[in-house]
Amino acid sequence: MAEGPEAVLALYGERINNHRFDDLVELISDEATFWFSEGSYSGEAIRRAFERTWGQVAEEHYWLEDTRWIAMSESAASCIYRFRWRGMVGGEMHEGSGRGTSVLRKEAGGWKIVHEHLSPER
Repeated sequence: MAEGPEAVLALYGERINNHRFDDLVELISDEATFWFSEGSYSGEAIRRAFERTWGQVAEEHYWLEDTRWIAMSESAASCIYRFRWRGMVGGEMHEGSGRGTSVLRKEAGGWKIVHEHLSPER
């Protein structure tokens, strides 16, 4: 597993485009809560939210830009960023972007994402 919050977030950014939630499990805390524009998710609901999105957006590619670490300690870190995505929706290419916040915590198994908040840009 990656060491340090920056490495975990970078690995998350790579693996998310595999569209297999099992590739992300070791990076996400069991206690995580994700806030997306359509709802809030914890536990198994996080998996269902990811899989629902991947089912709706074919060939999706997702990435982060302008990542800025706003807090960092030996046990917790937080960053803000812009996220972008591109993929096929209803047979047509679409793309979007928004703002995000991720909070990571050092747990027994290493650094994990304990919270993610994504919202559309307005």
